[in-house]
Amino acid sequence: MGYFRFNLRTLKRPVMQCCILAMLVAAGVALPAATSHARIADAPKFVAPEDKPIPKGTRVDVVADRLTYDQKTEVATATGTVQLTYGPYVLTATMVSYNMKTGVFSANGSVVLREPNGNVLQADSAQLKENFREGFANHVKALLTNDVTITAQYAQRYEDGIIVYEKATYTACKDCVGKDRSPAWQIVANQAKHDTQDRTIYYDNARLEVAGVPVFWTPYLAYPDPTVKRRTGFLLPYFKSGDFGVGVVTPYFWDIAPNMDMTFSPMWATQQGLLGDVEFRHRLQSGIYTLRGYGIYELNPDGPKPTEEPWRGAARTTGSFKINDTWTWGWDGTTVSDKNFLSDYDLDDRNMLASYVQATGLSDRNYTKAQMIHWQTLVQHEEQSQMPSATPFVTGDYVLGEPVLGGEMSFQFNAYALEREQSVDDPERGLLLGTQQTHAEASAAWKRQLVQSSGLVVTPFAQLRSDFFFSNDVPDARGENDSNFYVTPTAGLDVRMPFVGSHGSFQSILTPVAQIIAAPSEQIDDANANEDAITLNFDTTNLFLSDRFTGYDRREGGVRANAGVNYTLLGANGGFLRASLGESFHIAGENSFTDGSGLNGTSSNLVGAVAIQMMQGVTLGYQARVEEDLSRINTQEAALGLTLGDFTGSLVYADVRKAEAYGRPHDGEQIWGEAEYTINEVWSIFGGLRYDLEEDRLMQDRLGLAYDIDCMRVEMAYAMSRDDEFGVNNDGKEHRVEIGVELRTIGDINGEFSF
Repeated sequence: MGYFRFNLRTLKRPVMQCCILAMLVAAGVALPAATSHARIADAPKFVAPEDKPIPKGTRVDVVADRLTYDQKTEVATATGTVQLTYGPYVLTATMVSYNMKTGVFSANGSVVLREPNGNVLQADSAQLKENFREGFANHVKALLTNDVTITAQYAQRYEDGIIVYEKATYTACKDCVGKDRSPAWQIVANQAKHDTQDRTIYYDNARLEVAGVPVFWTPYLAYPDPTVKRRTGFLLPYFKSGDFGVGVVTPYFWDIAPNMDMTFSPMWATQQGLLGDVEFRHRLQSGIYTLRGYGIYELNPDGPKPTEEPWRGAARTTGSFKINDTWTWGWDGTTVSDKNFLSDYDLDDRNMLASYVQATGLSDRNYTKAQMIHWQTLVQHEEQSQMPSATPFVTGDYVLGEPVLGGEMSFQFNAYALEREQSVDDPERGLLLGTQQTHAEASAAWKRQLVQSSGLVVTPFAQLRSDFFFSNDVPDARGENDSNFYVTPTAGLDVRMPFVGSHGSFQSILTPVAQIIAAPSEQIDDANANEDAITLNFDTTNLFLSDRFTGYDRREGGVRANAGVNYTLLGANGGFLRASLGESFHIAGENSFTDGSGLNGTSSNLVGAVAIQMMQGVTLGYQARVEEDLSRINTQEAALGLTLGDFTGSLVYADVRKAEAYGRPHDGEQIWGEAEYTINEVWSIFGGLRYDLEEDRLMQDRLGLAYDIDCMRVEMAYAMSRDDEFGVNNDGKEHRVEIGVELRTIGDINGEFSF
C-alpha cells in the first residue's frame, strides 16, 4: 500500500466542499418552511456543513494500494482502497485522480465522503473542476446526521453557487421501507435547485409520496435551506370544524427583522366566512412582548349559536422584561367582544381571563411580586359586574441571611385592594363579598431546629401577624363599611423522632410527629369578606401547618395539637411503601373552622395516605379523610398506575363530600383514567374516559388508533366531552374526530372536526 502527500496550490475551498459536499448544504430538500408546526421536539437536528477554508498549504494525505503518475498527461492516480484526508475531511473511493493540466479532480467507485460534523455522502463517481467551484456527481446518496437520506440521479454544481439535482428524493425514513425498498414517505422532484448564496431551495414538479402513492403535488415549491432559521413564507395549513362549519387555517410567517416577526393565520370557515388571526412578536434587549388579535364578521350570526352582533373578536398582549438581576416586569391582557367568542372558534380554553401588570423581585430566598389585576368571566351564568379588580395585589417573603437566636427569621406581607361593581351574595358557594375591600397583612416568623444525639428533632417556632381590613357593602354586614385591625401572635413546638430499622433487604423509617400550637382566637367581623381563603382541603399535606387556610383573609386561632406518624419502607429493588396517618385536636379558644372542613370539632377527622410500589411498573396510591370513629368517609381518592409490557395506563377514583362554606356546594364522585396498548412495533390503541358517578353520566371519553414508525406518526381519534353550558348539542355533548399526520423533519398536519 502506498502513501504520499501533495499540495493543491490552486485550492481555495476544502476538497470536501466541492460539488459533492455542496449537496450536504442542500439538505433543505428535507425541510420545508413549515417546520414551525413540527411537534417532534427530540428529533435529531440538522447540522449544516462547515464552509471554512482550510489554511493555505495544508497537505492532502493519500493512502492507496497503488499510486501512479503519468508525466506525459500529468495525471496522478491512486487505486485500490483509496483514502484521501484533507484537514478534517476524509474521502474514500476505489480510484482517485488529479489532472494537473485541466485541474480536474476525479473520484470513482464507491465514493464515500465523511465530514467532521458526521454527515456522509455516497456517490458512484464525481468530477471537480479547477478551484473546486464547479463539479458533477453521479448517483448521489447523502446521509445526514438527523437520519435524513437524500438521493439524486446526478448533481451539478456551478461556480455561482447554484447546485442542480436531477430526479431527487428526500426522506427521513431509515428502517421503515416496503418490500420494494421504497420508504414509508418521500418527497420526489424532477429537479431541485439550491442557491447557496440566498440559501433557498427551488423545486420543479414536486410530489409527496406515502407508501409509494402520491398524495400531494405542486408544480413549483421554494423554501429556505436548513441553514436558515427563519424566513418569510407560508407554513403548513391545518383544519378545524365546529359551529362555524369546516375551517382551514393557512398561516403565513413574515420575518420583519432578526428580532421581530408576524404570523398571519386566517381561517376560512364554510359557514361564517373569514376569521382573521394576526400575531406580532418583538424581542428587545431586555425582554419580549407580543400582540395578537382575532376578528370576524359572521356571515350567519343566526346560526347554531346566535349572536347579537356579527362583528366579533378578541385581542391579547403579553410582555416580560428584565429590569436588573433581581427585578422583572411584564403584563398579560385580554379583551373579548363576548363571552363565547374564544370558545366558539376554539381559540382559547380559559373560562376566566386575568389581565394584569406585574413586577417581580427574586433574590436568593427573598421574593416580592406586585400586581394590578382585572378578572373577566367567560362563564355564561356569572355576572361580570361581580368580577373584581385588584389595584394593587402585593405579596412578599424575606428570609434573613444571618441566624437570629440560632434560628431562621423571616418576614411576610400581603396586601390588596379589591373593587367590584356589585356585591356577591351566594352562601351556597361560601361567597359573601362586598363591592370594595382592602386588606394588608404582615408577619414575622422564627423557627429553630434542634437535633438531639438520640435523633430527636425539636423545632420551636413563633409568629407575630397583623391584619388591617377596610370593607364596604359586604352582604349581611351591620353597616355599609367597616375597618378593623387585628394582631395575632402564634407559638408552637414540633417534635419528631425517627426510628430506622433493617429487615433483610428492606429498610424502614418510622417517625412519630407531635405538635402543640397556641394562638388567640380568630377575630371575625361580618363586615370583612373572605376573598381568598374560601377553599380548604384538609389532608396529610397540611396536617402539620400552623395555619391551614389557603389564603390571607382567614387566620387559624386557638390552642390545638397535631399528632401523627409517617412510615417509609424501602426495598432493594426500588420498591417502596410510604404511609401517613394523623389527627388534629382543638384544645382551647374559638375554632376557626365550620362544617365540611373536617377540623370543626374538638378532634378532627382522621387523615391518611399511602403510596405503594412493590413491583416495577405498578403503583398504588390512596388518601382519605374519615370520621374519627370510622363511621363515614368524607373524602377519598385512589390512584392506580400500570406499566406492564405493552400496556400503560392509570385509573383514578375521587369521592368528595360537599362543604358549602368552602366552595363545594355539591357532593362529587368521579372516576377517570387513560390507557395505551402497543399492538405491535408500529400500531397502538389508546383511550380515556371520565365518568360522574354522582350524576350517573359520562363526562368525557376518547378512543384512538396510532401508527408510529421512525419517520412518521399518524393518529385518528374520536372524543366526546360534556359541557352543559357550551356544548354543541342540546344534551351538552360535543363530539370530535381528531386526525394528525406527523412527518419527521417536515412537520405535521392536524384536523379536528366537531359535530
